[in-house]
Amino acid sequence: MPTGHDAQVRALPVSPSTGALRPLDLHEVRVTGGFWSDFQQLNATVMIRHAEDWMERVGWIGNFDAAVEGRLPADRQGREFADSDVYKLMEAMAWEIGRTGDAELEARFQALVDRIEPVQEEDGYLNTHFGRPGQQPRYSDMEWGHELYCFGHLIQAGVARGRTHGRDRFVEIAIRAADHVCETFGPDGLDTICGHPEIEPALAELARYTGERKYLDQARLFVERRGHGRLGEIWFGPEYFQEDVPVREAEVLRGHAVRALYLAAGAIDVAVETGDEELIGAVTRQMSRTVARRTYLTGGMGAHHEGEAFGDDFELPSDRAYSETCAGVGAAMVGERLLLATGDPVHADLVERVLLNVVATSPSEDGHGFFYTNTLHQREPGTTAATDEVAARAASSLRAPWFAVSCCPTNVARTVASFGTYVATADDDGVQLQQLATAEVRTTLPDGCPVALDVETDYPHDGRVRVTVREDATRPWTLRVRVPGWATAGAVLRVDGEETTVLPGYAEVRRAFRAGDVVELDLPVRARWTWADPRVDAVRGQVAVERGPLVMALESTDLGEDVNLAAVDVEAAPVERDGQVLVRVRTAAPTERDWPFPAEPAHPDTVADAGLVPLVPYHRWGNRGPSTMRVWIPQA
Repeated sequence: MPTGHDAQVRALPVSPSTGALRPLDLHEVRVTGGFWSDFQQLNATVMIRHAEDWMERVGWIGNFDAAVEGRLPADRQGREFADSDVYKLMEAMAWEIGRTGDAELEARFQALVDRIEPVQEEDGYLNTHFGRPGQQPRYSDMEWGHELYCFGHLIQAGVARGRTHGRDRFVEIAIRAADHVCETFGPDGLDTICGHPEIEPALAELARYTGERKYLDQARLFVERRGHGRLGEIWFGPEYFQEDVPVREAEVLRGHAVRALYLAAGAIDVAVETGDEELIGAVTRQMSRTVARRTYLTGGMGAHHEGEAFGDDFELPSDRAYSETCAGVGAAMVGERLLLATGDPVHADLVERVLLNVVATSPSEDGHGFFYTNTLHQREPGTTAATDEVAARAASSLRAPWFAVSCCPTNVARTVASFGTYVATADDDGVQLQQLATAEVRTTLPDGCPVALDVETDYPHDGRVRVTVREDATRPWTLRVRVPGWATAGAVLRVDGEETTVLPGYAEVRRAFRAGDVVELDLPVRARWTWADPRVDAVRGQVAVERGPLVMALESTDLGEDVNLAAVDVEAAPVERDGQVLVRVRTAAPTERDWPFPAEPAHPDTVADAGLVPLVPYHRWGNRGPSTMRVWIPQA
């Protein structure tokens, strides 16, 4: 285990003490332009404040005031896990303060600490829903109570604060809570687990931050307890919270998607820090099968609205896709951990896919609305959500400002604020650019060799990545730039006027770099047809369009009519013109019948050629008002 000081200076959400790669932190990578800089600016100026204002409005932050003033349970607002969203907000604030030093945001953070600190009890317990007269006793509902889940988000926020600011009173709140968890649920304590995993990665990360082994041991204990029937029977069955099979024995992720992904993240953390090759091998296999058989084109996970759960293999209905935004965050968490542990860029491919096509899809372009779920086929235009009302959480017709369960907006905020930590990694031999963004990279290799890079790119909209070296090296080292898995046609690497074709994986240049050296990578970012595995029944006979890493969508706003009876001509490649991707679409007028299953093949009354119709990047759909939309389009 690292010492607390060594871990503290690493401004990272996940900072393993060992592994194939070392992530570069917010002090070593600064995103300076392009897609992700714009997204971070929106988060800093709108999204974080939006979440904070709504949690004040609906009373979730006020629950802490009510606890201090003795007004609980009568005045408590929100679901049993409402505290967790306050903590995720604070984690987003901590990363943002660490990224920019925003003094006004720091004052707001401290004001929240002032309201939370008095609620913590002497033994470290902290929750506004349990434990007081008139409330359920502590830990009386491990299936649904979410107490350890809330502690997990508190601890992760505390780690974020400690790594960006130093050990202060909020960090102490988190540590006292973690001490309480270890004492209460340790080997001689309550032999149970939380229905919603989250405490596992949080405790493992706190162990990395503090250097205290007991937190890692408790995380390992929770992982090993899972899958042995410690939780009670529920309607969805034990797989809902991964209680059907021990983590080491599972073949694939199943049940509630967010729960499954958070548990996988925690299991990887435990495996890495304890050198448990069997455990990390098991999770790697589970994730590989999940990506191959239970993941949408967007990287979204979760095919069932009932239980917010994974479906069976290849059960991926477009119009009933749940694909919760939080599951996208969870998939990025797992992908990043597997990348660091193994060095395999396929895991960075997953991170890219879910960040650009799930996480980036959730917020509206003005930052005041969010998707909770992410359908791939919107059959009805839906209605514009009221700007002053809380929406049902599964509503996906248009983005809503807030939900009765608003885990997703705060999850997006903390992920975007810490995006810089996904950009680059290092090992003894050099630096790897993983998520392609305009950024400044400044680090030192273990032997003292300096690395200073400026990365310029308009990715994901353009495929050119230009890397300029800003400092002389003291020895040869290797620069690796990830070539995404979608670039099967190959990319072009340019160094000193020479061009080389490189396939998915890494483009590598090794030399004793000198200031002014330039490395360019051209990725084939252009529109292409994508077909599904024939075992995905729901989209058999349909085709999608991707452009580089972006999934595209046909929206009725551009077609001028409902997309449900549209078909696309695939004989020619998609057309790119004036910054747009266009496909030739035919539309059909249906025959009205008393019974929808005739004895002979049904043919439409008329088929019209709509001509070339523009597609929109999936992450931008729904920003122009009510519409129908589809990613998978029948072939004409």
